[in-house]
Amino acid sequence: MSSSYLAVLVYVHVLPEAVDAFRAASLANAAASIHEPGVVRFDVIQETGDPSRFVLIEVYRSADGAAAHKQTEHYQTWRDTVAGMMAEPRSSKSYATVSPSSTWALDGRNLV
Repeated sequence: MSSSYLAVLVYVHVLPEAVDAFRAASLANAAASIHEPGVVRFDVIQETGDPSRFVLIEVYRSADGAAAHKQTEHYQTWRDTVAGMMAEPRSSKSYATVSPSSTWALDGRNLV
């Protein structure tokens, strides 16, 4: 699995009254995160049937990239900002990517 990226899916259930604020904070965090050298992509998705449920799809070049992300100011701001917005504790699962692999080249926007 040495040619794999580390994908982390973070599952979040937000209080209904906090959906807009959570979404805004998460989009700000994602926008900053994609500029980190250890981050391949950082997506924020929202469940269509229950808008209070989100999944953050974080893809890192390695476990070191994931650890470095948690040291950034924007992550710590996000963490502190959304702490009181949770309907339940967030959870996550880690995966090794199968496709794309870390040996694929980037053309500036897309994997090729």
